[in-house]
Amino acid sequence: MRCLRPVWHGSRMHIPFDNTYAQLPAQMYTAQLPTPVNAPQMIAYNADLAAILGIDPADLDTPEAAQVFAGNHIPDGAVPLSQVYAGHQFGNWNPQLGDGRAVLLGEVVGTDGIRRDIQLKGSGPTPYSRQGDGRAWLGPVIREYLVSEAMHAMGVPTTRALAAVTTGEDVYREEVFPGAVIARVAQSYIRVGTFQYFASRGDMTALHALTDHVIARHYPQANGPAELLDLVIARYAGLIAKWMGLGFIHGVMNTDNVSIAGETIDYGPCAFIDGFHPDSVFSAIDQFGRYAYSNQPGIGAWNMAQFATALIPLMPEREAAITDFTAAVHRMPGIYETEWLNVFRTKLGIANPDEGDHSLITDLLDLMTKDGADFTNTFSNLHTAAARDQFINRDAFDAWAQRWHQRNPAHDLMMRANPQVIPRNHRIEEVIVAGRHGDYAPFHALLAAVTQPDQLHPDFARAPSKDEQVTRTFCGT
Repeated sequence: MRCLRPVWHGSRMHIPFDNTYAQLPAQMYTAQLPTPVNAPQMIAYNADLAAILGIDPADLDTPEAAQVFAGNHIPDGAVPLSQVYAGHQFGNWNPQLGDGRAVLLGEVVGTDGIRRDIQLKGSGPTPYSRQGDGRAWLGPVIREYLVSEAMHAMGVPTTRALAAVTTGEDVYREEVFPGAVIARVAQSYIRVGTFQYFASRGDMTALHALTDHVIARHYPQANGPAELLDLVIARYAGLIAKWMGLGFIHGVMNTDNVSIAGETIDYGPCAFIDGFHPDSVFSAIDQFGRYAYSNQPGIGAWNMAQFATALIPLMPEREAAITDFTAAVHRMPGIYETEWLNVFRTKLGIANPDEGDHSLITDLLDLMTKDGADFTNTFSNLHTAAARDQFINRDAFDAWAQRWHQRNPAHDLMMRANPQVIPRNHRIEEVIVAGRHGDYAPFHALLAAVTQPDQLHPDFARAPSKDEQVTRTFCGT
């Protein structure tokens, strides 16, 4: 039987915590310490993010840092807790979920004035684990670190990775894997499902407190729940449009995975499309394609309808609120369409909008679908002859390109909008395999490439061969 060391309070690492969620009603969370691990070792840390958080980057390059980010040592000022929430999972209502393998250490107001949460994921069981072990294995930790930092580098609102550590312990799934913990950072981990949890229970005290907290923290311009709904819808529509512009599939757009702050959270079986098809699905648990690439905008509106429903109890005139909130949700497709057009116009280098732009964009996507053109490499090479090589029917592409050139595309605009490198599925899998053998050099090489997406890294930019293709991705639970 292994002997666990107790969690040690009073870490030498200084993190300038300034906690507010812990001051909300007690039913909104459970005080929860991480479960210690035997032999934590640092895989990677994010010195730039640490500096923004007011953490001395020099403190990260120490054995103590691995103890902190594994959950063995608790820094002064931390108030560890796990948040409760509910959610619709693949459309099915689950009345109680929560942080089943995560502990929020606390909040920090960064040097940029933005308040952020620091959370340990894979830090052991909580009251919300539902008989799970509360642990993460190395693969999902590596995937989340790479994809979240790549998304940030590409200008997508997202959680970020502060550090990743191995635990020195095994995690049991369908086989035995090395355990790991990721320290991740978000503007908050409040979800649509957080509102749903309290609304479904008729807990008006908590629902009012939560709403006031979110408005003060994320949307100070909002005057009440109706304006909050409008602002969240607009931010979420813009986020999904950015996903679509990168060929990104979240994979699990359950309401418990929808950030009220409008960030991409909970990178589970996510993936980037290689050969384009709008119905692409990678998640092994999405058997019916509910969260396919082309379905993401519609599911986004469905999720906002659930958020609107959770806000209705706050309104004094509920029938009028139902009418108004329904109208707000019905405005989302139009908001999304505007955001989508802006994203793809920029990808095509079009600075001055024209009514023919929609058909120009969709005609290219149709050609890409027919020929399975690589999504990233088509857009990143449009200004060169290499884009033509993505197509089987090159005459059709040439005809499209002639129309496009008439729009006088701006090369510099395209270069800023189209990454040369993304964290491709097959490269992530290669990194995970190497990591399982204790080799993290491939991880660091890929991380360096995807966090400089405008730089050409020929090997990482190459689309996978047929033998290299990864067609299924998996959740870490």
